[in-house]
Amino acid sequence: MATAKLFCALLLCMVLCGPMLNVEALSCSVVAGDLAQCIGYLRNGGQVPGPCCQGVAALNNAAKTTQDRRDACNCIKTTAAKVGGVNPNNAAALPGLCRVNIPYKISTSTNCASIK
Repeated sequence: MATAKLFCALLLCMVLCGPMLNVEALSCSVVAGDLAQCIGYLRNGGQVPGPCCQGVAALNNAAKTTQDRRDACNCIKTTAAKVGGVNPNNAAALPGLCRVNIPYKISTSTNCASIK
């Protein structure tokens, strides 16, 4: 439980500090911040919160290049492993439920290097 609180605090800091950084590349902190509101759904299912879908859309819009998409994919996989308890079916369903077309399956088995 302490780990989850620490992770949420870290995500909050990243979300608040992210706009202050002028970084061209899509960083893992941006990816994690965009998806922070999705953790409850990813673990437990149910209704997807609006802020979660807004984060999914923001992430999709930010991932403009092939490298951005690969970096986002790798970050999603790494963060999901760190957070733990993510239901793979919920993760795979998230883009569709948010009506966002992501060009790859969100899964721990996705080969991020193959993303175009």
